Amino acid sequence: MENTEEEIKVAPHVKNKHTDDLIDHYWGSISYVASLIKASELKAGLILSFFGILLNFIYPNLDAVVSHFENVLVIDILLGLWFLSTVMSIYYSIRCFMPRIEAKYEKNIFFFGDVITKFGGIKDFARTFYKISLDEDQLFDHLGQQIFINSKIASLKFKNVNKALKFLALGLLIMLVITIYYVITSF
Repeated sequence: MENTEEEIKVAPHVKNKHTDDLIDHYWGSISYVASLIKASELKAGLILSFFGILLNFIYPNLDAVVSHFENVLVIDILLGLWFLSTVMSIYYSIRCFMPRIEAKYEKNIFFFGDVITKFGGIKDFARTFYKISLDEDQLFDHLGQQIFINSKIASLKFKNVNKALKFLALGLLIMLVITIYYVITSF
C-alpha cells in the first residue's frame, strides 16, 4: 500500500508507526511514578498526623500515668525509648517531604528545574522543546530519563516512609510494654 503525498507531508518525521502508543506508555509510566511519590508523601503525612493526635493525648496525661509506677527507672527507660523511636519516626516522615534531587544528570526538557535554569529564556525553551518533540529518539530519551529520575525520587521517599513506619511500630510496641507493665504493677 502506497502513502499518498498528503500523508507524507503531514507526518514526514514519524519513524515508528506506534509512536502514539509509545508516548502513552512513557507518559503512563511517568504518571504512575508520580502517583507513587504522592502516595509516599500521603503516608508520611498520615504518620505525622497520627503522632500529632497521639502526643496530644499522651502529653497532658503523662504525669498522672508516671505517678502510678513504683519503679520510676524502668518507666523512664521505656518512655525514653518510646520518645526516641517517636522522634526517629517523625524525622523520617519529614525527610520524605524534603526534595532529594541530584544535579548530575543531563538537562531534560521534562524536569521543572532544568526548564527554568538550563534552556535559556522562554523562547529558547519553546524552540528546544519543539525540536526535541519532533525527534523521536531524543523525545523518548528525555522521557526515559525523567522516568528514571522520578523513580529514584519515589524510591528514596518510600525508604524514608518505611523507616518511619518501622520506628512507629517500635514505638507502639514500647507503648504496649508500658501498658502491660502498668496493668501488672496496678494489681
